Amino acid sequence: MLLPLIAPTVAVQAVAHDSRDDRDHKGPRAPIPLVYDVENRGANFPAPTFPSFDQLPIIRPLPDPFVFFKDGKRDTSFAKWSERRNEILGAVEKYMLGPKPDCHDCTIAANFAPNPTNALQGTLTINVTRNGVTATQTSTVTLPATGTGPFPYIIGFNATGTGSVPATLLADVAKISFNNNQILTAFYSLYPDLCAGATCNVAPNYGVGGSNSGQYAAWSWGVSRVIDAIEILNKQAGSGLSLNTARSGVTGCSFGGKEALYAGALDERIALTIAQENGGGGVPSWRFNQNVEAQAPAGTAAGASVGAVENINNTNYGWFSGQMFQFAGPNVYKLPIDQHELVALVAPRAILQTGNTGYYWLGNGAAYVSSRAAQRVYDEFGIGDRFGWVIDGDHAHCAIPAIQQPQVAAFINRFLLGQKVSTDINIQPNPYVQEQTAAPYFLPHGNNTGRYIGKDGVRYRTNYPYLFTTMDYERWTDWWGSKKPQFPNDWNTGGTFDLITDNKVRKLSPGDTIQAGFAVRMPRGPHPEAIVQVPNGRVEMDVECPDGSSYTLAIPFAPQTITIPANDNKWFPSSRPKDPPVYQGSVTNPGCKSGANGKATRAYFTAVGLQDGYAGDGAGPGFITTDTYNKSQVRFRLTNSSDDSGGEWSDAVTVDLYPLNYAPPPRPEQ
Repeated sequence: MLLPLIAPTVAVQAVAHDSRDDRDHKGPRAPIPLVYDVENRGANFPAPTFPSFDQLPIIRPLPDPFVFFKDGKRDTSFAKWSERRNEILGAVEKYMLGPKPDCHDCTIAANFAPNPTNALQGTLTINVTRNGVTATQTSTVTLPATGTGPFPYIIGFNATGTGSVPATLLADVAKISFNNNQILTAFYSLYPDLCAGATCNVAPNYGVGGSNSGQYAAWSWGVSRVIDAIEILNKQAGSGLSLNTARSGVTGCSFGGKEALYAGALDERIALTIAQENGGGGVPSWRFNQNVEAQAPAGTAAGASVGAVENINNTNYGWFSGQMFQFAGPNVYKLPIDQHELVALVAPRAILQTGNTGYYWLGNGAAYVSSRAAQRVYDEFGIGDRFGWVIDGDHAHCAIPAIQQPQVAAFINRFLLGQKVSTDINIQPNPYVQEQTAAPYFLPHGNNTGRYIGKDGVRYRTNYPYLFTTMDYERWTDWWGSKKPQFPNDWNTGGTFDLITDNKVRKLSPGDTIQAGFAVRMPRGPHPEAIVQVPNGRVEMDVECPDGSSYTLAIPFAPQTITIPANDNKWFPSSRPKDPPVYQGSVTNPGCKSGANGKATRAYFTAVGLQDGYAGDGAGPGFITTDTYNKSQVRFRLTNSSDDSGGEWSDAVTVDLYPLNYAPPPRPEQ
């Protein structure tokens, strides 16, 4: 028998507390719930309003998750988190996913039919009716071999309901499968205005197609309907299915890891989210990937697999709404949120996210920075051990090796089985396990296909241009609590850099020609000839307009090669201000849309690698030199050639080549 329910919109009573969390660093307080019994306890707050794209501010570091959109005030109290969370949720739906409807206008009917040949399995059937259209979704439910209900349960994004978690870790948990294609059909038939697929006419259309609501919105909606069905059957005597709604989880890996993350973030009835190796669009920061990671070659199609980290300009627009594409490239800094805030939507509920340094394209560095940022939210509420991460390597994609299983088991045992175990878990590569303490600091290298073969015939590992143990992750959140969203310092590691200057180009009129360039030199004293390459450099300048709008002016450089003669200590290609070779790029200023003059603010010179298509390849640095033993210096400048303003050099910066991520040649004889 199908049991119907008109989905309610009432708010919210917390359930399931953890007595260990009734005290934080600020002193005593009431216990913070582990889970809630409604989809969004902040639904009754007014929906946030957002300015137009042009009026969105430029925020280069990670946005402060505690600053309200409505008035710009900062509040770190848990009492205000539900309201602030609802704002972040609104931004995720508006700018990234599109709407995830709450089904308040649906009728939901649920049925559980035991498998006549397997007493531990059955089929959960859910019929959702809206505006006269009925859509059906089904899941296989596998119950534990021992014990009696209500059982804790997990929705796994595969046919067995385990995701990629070993079944032995879920022996005491009911497992619910999830049919992605079935959910997509159901969702877009019930909500045709949210459309689907690459031919969908996005309103407004940003040139990529996609849907007004992407597949992650649809799949999250489907998870919420599974939970609705469980609640219906729990209230019906003799339904044949008894599951513990206070001990619920979701799990998946790769794009399924993102499914788990979005489902857990968008439904507060989920107690535990395990987002395994979720990659770009999941935990990894969009800003970090755009700013300092190796990029896909020019002309790479959206969604193409080239081994590069995932950016807004090359992600899959079946997954996300077409509206997100307006934030591609340097426009990412106008996105009001970033992925650490997606993770924070799960708070105060539990989440474990994992990475795999063997696969560069997963964006492990960006995931680490996002994890550190999200950890600050959990720590602020005194529940830091409800968020954990494991970023390791030397295993296949989506494998959970034996060394990682205790961490996964701890989260399952605590948040699904109610055991008193520690989940204070933050693991990343460290010098004692996966990072060497001497150059070249090799990281795990995935499938080895990205290795570099030297002239000596030796195959060298290709690796990351930073160490997780020494990474300046605080650079991205240092501004939190202030009113100046600026980086406090340069990024400069492993031959990649993002250098900052308060440039002197001030007034920018529409149609002005802006030139940018850089120069490099070797230190004083003897040195061999050095050939310096910058394969993927660019200068960006943020511009403010009188009406409060803003934009970023980007000046890309063609690949550059500069030869510095032996023992020559001058700047190359030239140190003369008006020498044309000093300017390696130029762009015409589009100007403020009002036609007024703009005001230039900070400028940035970024040099990062270009990805060559291999999964385990860190793509090399953005600054390559044949002399890795003598330190090079670099500086850059911008000039408005229309009025000759600007032109001053930035301060000279010594390029940090270590951890060296390309094979050094033999040390030359001096």
